[in-house]
Amino acid sequence: MAFWRRNTYVEKERHVKANARDYNDKFAYTNNHIKTSKYNIFTFLPINLFEQFQRVANAYFLVLLILQLIPEISSLSWFTTIVPLVLVLVITAVKDATDDYFRHKSDQQVNNRQSQVLVRGVLQNEKWMNICVGDIIKLENNQFVAADILLLSSSEPYGLFVTVVTVNLFLLGLSGEVICEPPNNKLDKFTGTLCWRDNKYPLDNEKMLLRGCVLRNTEWCFGMVIFAGLQTKLMQNCGRTKFKRTNLDKLMNTLVLWIFALLICMGVILAIGNTIWENQIGSNFQVFLPWNEFQRNAVFSGFLTFWSYIIILNTVVPISLYVSVEVLRLGHSYFINWDRKMYNNRTNTAAQARTTTLNEELGQVEFVFSDKTGTLTQNIMVFSKCSINGQTYGMEKFKFYDSSLVDAIKLEDTAVQEFFRLLALCHTVMPEEKRHLVYQAQSPDEGALVTAARNFGFVFRARTPETITLCEMGRSVTYKLLAILDFNNVRKRMSVIVKNPQGHIKLYSKGADTIIFERLDPSNDQLEFAGEGLRTLALAYKDLDEDYFDVWMKKLLFASTVIENREDQLAVLYEELEQGLKLLGATAIEDKLQEGVPETIACLNLADIKIWVLTGDKLETAMNIGYSCNMLRDDMNEVFVISGYTLLEVQQQLRCHVIHFSFCSITLLKASFMNIISLVEFGISRMKFTNILKLYVCLTGVMLGFSLQAHALEPQLEHTLLDLACLCKTVICCRVTPMQKAQVVELVKRHRRAITLAIGDGANDVSMIKTAHIGVGISGQEGMQAVLASDYSFAQFRFLQRLLLVHGRWSYFRMCNFLCYFFYKNFAFTLVHFWYGFFCGFSAQTVYDQWFITLFNIVYTSLPVLAMGLFDQDVNDQNSLRYPSLYKPGQQNLLFNKHQFFLYTLQGMATSFLLFFIPYGAFSEMVKEDGTHFSDQQTFAVTIATSLVIVVSVQIGLVTHYWTAVNHLFIWGSLIVYFAILFAMQSDGIFGIFPRSFPFIGTARNCLSEKSVWLIILLTTVVCVVPGLAVSFLRVDLFPTLRDKCRKKQRPQEQNLRRVRRTSSRRSAYAFSHQQGYGELITSGKNMRMSTVSSAHCPERMPHSSSWIENMLKRNNEVSCISDESTEASENSKRHTEIPKQQCTE
Repeated sequence: MAFWRRNTYVEKERHVKANARDYNDKFAYTNNHIKTSKYNIFTFLPINLFEQFQRVANAYFLVLLILQLIPEISSLSWFTTIVPLVLVLVITAVKDATDDYFRHKSDQQVNNRQSQVLVRGVLQNEKWMNICVGDIIKLENNQFVAADILLLSSSEPYGLFVTVVTVNLFLLGLSGEVICEPPNNKLDKFTGTLCWRDNKYPLDNEKMLLRGCVLRNTEWCFGMVIFAGLQTKLMQNCGRTKFKRTNLDKLMNTLVLWIFALLICMGVILAIGNTIWENQIGSNFQVFLPWNEFQRNAVFSGFLTFWSYIIILNTVVPISLYVSVEVLRLGHSYFINWDRKMYNNRTNTAAQARTTTLNEELGQVEFVFSDKTGTLTQNIMVFSKCSINGQTYGMEKFKFYDSSLVDAIKLEDTAVQEFFRLLALCHTVMPEEKRHLVYQAQSPDEGALVTAARNFGFVFRARTPETITLCEMGRSVTYKLLAILDFNNVRKRMSVIVKNPQGHIKLYSKGADTIIFERLDPSNDQLEFAGEGLRTLALAYKDLDEDYFDVWMKKLLFASTVIENREDQLAVLYEELEQGLKLLGATAIEDKLQEGVPETIACLNLADIKIWVLTGDKLETAMNIGYSCNMLRDDMNEVFVISGYTLLEVQQQLRCHVIHFSFCSITLLKASFMNIISLVEFGISRMKFTNILKLYVCLTGVMLGFSLQAHALEPQLEHTLLDLACLCKTVICCRVTPMQKAQVVELVKRHRRAITLAIGDGANDVSMIKTAHIGVGISGQEGMQAVLASDYSFAQFRFLQRLLLVHGRWSYFRMCNFLCYFFYKNFAFTLVHFWYGFFCGFSAQTVYDQWFITLFNIVYTSLPVLAMGLFDQDVNDQNSLRYPSLYKPGQQNLLFNKHQFFLYTLQGMATSFLLFFIPYGAFSEMVKEDGTHFSDQQTFAVTIATSLVIVVSVQIGLVTHYWTAVNHLFIWGSLIVYFAILFAMQSDGIFGIFPRSFPFIGTARNCLSEKSVWLIILLTTVVCVVPGLAVSFLRVDLFPTLRDKCRKKQRPQEQNLRRVRRTSSRRSAYAFSHQQGYGELITSGKNMRMSTVSSAHCPERMPHSSSWIENMLKRNNEVSCISDESTEASENSKRHTEIPKQQCTE
């Protein structure tokens, strides 16, 4: 191998010994230090300059600076270019350095966290960044996990550890080796083996704690580091920090190339003109104006003239443009930070713009990719309704309060008691008693149901691997736990088998209503319980014969020990027992949404923003949240899920639906597609989806360990998937891993070329946030990883509406108006030199003096355009939210594009033409008051310069929609400053101090004292401004846009956004966040705390009062938003769509 080639070692398997750093160092494993920053003190300057000079304009100005240093071709001083160039480089570098400083600060905060490491049998505090693979560390309750660790022991007597025998040996540092898989990004999978004393012990994902998790319900635990730092599964899923640039930045690079091409064309024209002029006319003046020594002939003179005009005309794209853009972006970022309407009082969290480069792109978003848990929902479940023995309890509008249920409890109704007894027994919740009883539930659904049973007098108090202790109406009752028939995606139910104190064996089961109804005894009547957007499940029980149960239990023990087809054999046994059930009733719980989520989604939909939900949860979870958020509705044309276990099946079903939609597009109106919703399920499942609801067909990209990328995201399928998804109004992707979230976002970015925004609150959303054009982090319950990786952050999802429709739209509108005006005024300013070239012998002489050229963009016209770019509003924030359709021009890129640039370029050229030729024509005919002619060039220059400043000031006043005191100050102040500097630079005093730099003494005083000059200035201003003003007036009057209508108080037709109440359909929604495996964990005792006497004691008999019942307050929300302009064409025929009021949890 050649010496320059890097010897890269590909890790195929990992060997780790406990507390053996010398051994583990041989493999050069990555330490636990993480880095999200881009620069360090040595690399900042070269890398940052490289990034800045990727902007074509910066490289362009660097070339111009080099040309200006050549005296033979430069008629302008070098400081006119180098000062603005250095200024923009320094400002941008300071901004980038500030951003990266906060990244360094965040990295240091994480790397310097303390953790307890076992060294030579003694616990020592170590920083996270100093932890190495093989170290044994101690974690305490509510601490973040520092690395991916193998769990060895915990404070629980039944705690989960590798083996009882080896724990103390590991802690004492005796030999033992772990052989496992190399680092990867698979969060749900780990394969390894523990080798000790010629014995091998299997290791799987259940024995791992991953970095970023928080230790709960455990006082302490010990673990051995397997993966550290950037090789942890969390960091493997984070992706790289990318340099994000807006579409306007990319467009400006293209426009700079166009302008440079135009500049070359003008230079060539003027150079040819110079060559012709020197041949025909200039040769006659050789006596008075001889050529220099290096100037050999007319052609060479034209060559030099070409470069001279390139320098003179370079102000078509002034360097101050980029300084101004950075200032505007910084100001827009501060407006977001200061917005009190995006401040959350409960958490004391304000909105934060963590970057200053993407603000205008917030006004162009077409796709929003959202996480579910913690982003759309609060992850808080509330027991809302129930049906017991055919009787439905619970008030309308989801307010759970029913005195009849309280009376039934008081009367000790057998069915009601059995109902709540089932809720208190059939679950995997763990109790924790500190100051008061707290339930630690692995899914919020389980916690809500157990809490409901507790509120009605059936209190779950304690559990061991063999028993469950309840406090039933004040009496302590202990049930023997015989078996748990665990939940999985196929069964969609769980059951427990218990023996009560009377010796009766009972099976209690809860699950999806359709699943339970199929297993009921034929004598049972199937109740109909409307979901109404809630999570529903059915409850049933069965009395078991002891002899039959003993035989069945022997079969279960045998099936549990087989290696092959273990899950299939267990499923058959579970199915055998769960037949002939007796129905008890049904429950409905509500996953509480964050405040304002349905209204926000509805408003964003009216703005043509497509919302895709990417969640790791199961199908039913996402489906119910879709209905709760008003993303899925019964009035939609079609709601479907695609199912396929193989690549071929997925391909066939995707193409089938695409053909179906294509056929519909021929026979149906285009509007019908707006109500078609696709529900797509991706991700990893341990068992095959077989019993899918008849209403839906399930798209699962992966089965039995395959990844999503092996199916729906395969190159041959991704186009079909994307075409189908983009035909739909809403797409919900279930069971996706963090990396798959990023792949979906990248798919849309790459093929749709649309602006994407990703929003999430947890570490599993970091990769998606980094991949999207704009990343938004929510300061929620799952730490700050998403916030630290994001471009913008706030506390609740509802603030996204204001971020996009107000701040995003304003930023885009302001930036586009700024750019249009900037290019207009600079073409008007610069091209005067082009026209003047035809009258000065193409000699590269400038019309204005050098100080005016230097100060025009920096002083005379910089502040008014900055005020417009910072404060202008076409409509206020209330109307921006009220009329979401105002957002659409940004998505369609209408306010600033190549067409708009061309129009403003023509306007600037026309203005420059009028600025030159009106004074030129007037001066050729006019005389002064004393009868003399205007013969000097500087009088001509002052007249044109004054006309230019006044014209661009009037023009910015006409395009300003929202006047503030700052606008008045900057516009009138700039005019005053112009005249003050003009008279000062051409005064006697300044000439006496700097005679060479300011030779035009008294020109301004003599010129502007003539009335005829002011008439020329007035005429020039009127002729330049009136045509554009007339066109704007006619456009607004004859072809008003939606924005014009809003400004003129012509209220467009509105559309009520209210939710359709679901009346008859039923959705099975059992255990949406439930996971398989918790039943086995409980019966094995691995997660048990030692029962104490106090935990088994029951409190005093609780009074039967309505205070037990948790009341839910709801409010009705009506959001009025307008529809598209196309639906507003006829204002005389008003159509109103009445939809039932939308319900939203508060």
